[in-house]
Amino acid sequence: MRLEFDMCSKRGDVMRAIELYDWAQREGISMGQYQYSVILYLCSSAAVGVVQPAKSGNSGSRSKYALKRGLEIYEKMCLRKIPMNESTLTAVARMAMSMGNGDMAFDMVKQMTQLGINPKLRSYAPALSSFCEIGDVEKAFCVEKHMLEHGVSPEAPELEALLRASVEASKGDKVYYLLQKLRTTVRRVSPSAADTIVRWFDSAAASRVGKRKWNEVDIKEAVENGGGGWHGQGWLGKGKWRVSFTSIGPDASCRCCGEKLATIDLDPVETENFAESVASIAVKRDKDSSFMKFKKWLDYYGPFEAVIDGANVGLSNQTRFMPSKINAVFNGIRQKLPSKKRPLIILHNRRISGPKMDQPVNKTLVEKWRNADALFATPTGSNDDWYWLYAAIKFKCLLVTNDEMRDHTFQLLGNDFFPKWKERHQVRFRFDETGPIFHMPPPYSVVIQESDKGHWHVPIAVDQDEESERAWLCITRPNSSPAGLASINHKHEGSTIQSRDRPRPTLVTRSNSKDTQHNNHREVPKNPKKILSTSGFQDHSTVLSQIETAEKLGNCIIDFQI
Repeated sequence: MRLEFDMCSKRGDVMRAIELYDWAQREGISMGQYQYSVILYLCSSAAVGVVQPAKSGNSGSRSKYALKRGLEIYEKMCLRKIPMNESTLTAVARMAMSMGNGDMAFDMVKQMTQLGINPKLRSYAPALSSFCEIGDVEKAFCVEKHMLEHGVSPEAPELEALLRASVEASKGDKVYYLLQKLRTTVRRVSPSAADTIVRWFDSAAASRVGKRKWNEVDIKEAVENGGGGWHGQGWLGKGKWRVSFTSIGPDASCRCCGEKLATIDLDPVETENFAESVASIAVKRDKDSSFMKFKKWLDYYGPFEAVIDGANVGLSNQTRFMPSKINAVFNGIRQKLPSKKRPLIILHNRRISGPKMDQPVNKTLVEKWRNADALFATPTGSNDDWYWLYAAIKFKCLLVTNDEMRDHTFQLLGNDFFPKWKERHQVRFRFDETGPIFHMPPPYSVVIQESDKGHWHVPIAVDQDEESERAWLCITRPNSSPAGLASINHKHEGSTIQSRDRPRPTLVTRSNSKDTQHNNHREVPKNPKKILSTSGFQDHSTVLSQIETAEKLGNCIIDFQI
């Protein structure tokens, strides 16, 4: 019976799995936790539209049927006291999500913790998605709080869902919090997340959030203490934001606003711990203490200013290994190093032996590298990835490779420190008719940045060959100054600074164009109350609701400058 359920799972055949379940009930055959887990997984997948049953008929009715039967089977499990596990409870949470029942989905997670089961990220997704979908921001953040309390960190999809819900609900404090979370978690945002961010900064709610005055020294100190590129002290300034698409120049300056992006410091202690974690993983996977010998070799012959992934260079754009390419990169990157010291080449020993390497030209190259103490051959059975990675981390030097470092080997290193390290140290390359062309690390950190003026620069995650081609969002505020804010009146109003004894509004038109480099200001009415009176307000209406209604009528933003 287990084999048949396995086949149902493999084919995504929920209808057959239900038939097997019904047959087992009729025959009095008991089912174990595994069979229940499979059938609930299939029912939940059909309910949310992930799998299509291998039967003819209307898919909508089959999904409803799978949902109905899945809930019935879960109730039977409870009655028969079949032990629950993370898989079965997550499946029930997914079925709850298909009904839009976030509370039930969240209850499944709470049940896990009561049973001593550690919830996974996937366990929380149904509840979080359900609450975000209906715009219940308060409950969505209750789910996020529960996640963090149980050691589960939301990733890009969860943060983007929370961001969309917070933007729709005009929750400025939550949007700020999530921008900081995106900065530390995903660093660069997806195009869909970028659209959500643009929607926020184009909104009336965004124009109202922020401090009118702040201590410039405190903000700069917060930036310095955080390592640069952010301060975390909340929105700065008031009024309409300007959102533009831009790119960053070779001098780290934004081509739109001119602000210079920061290079965010890497914690030396964190770097040292990272090097040791790489070494410990490599030692466990190596034979005959080979990696320990390599560490001693580095201590004797180091330090180096660059490490070359020899296999990646020698095999670039071809299936045939070419030592001459390694030599070209060896000579080329050496010229870019401050000391002009020879870089270190890491190659597996099978690459420097055999008939091909006995050719005079190749043999000469290998001897040259060896005589210069610039070659380390990793032994048979070793993964050379760990060798070149450890050497580059240990010496805080450049790493020449086009390896994206995304496979299972590098997943062991996590997604926190490693991406930051790669950005600062990896040198990519290509060849043209003149030789190797190097793409050096950018002179700034490719991460969401918040300046001490309260401006934002957001990198968008897209595929491109060079970092200079990356699209960024440049988000600035004309009225963003620590010295206090004063709005500019139009010429016909006869003065340049508004009177401080009473507030006067500036109306800024909303534009649907993505290019919001210039704000189009409407004339300020002599009596803003006329706008309010034409909409039929009652005396008991709140000032805020009056302002919001006036904005909708005038397709504008009323920003009171004090």
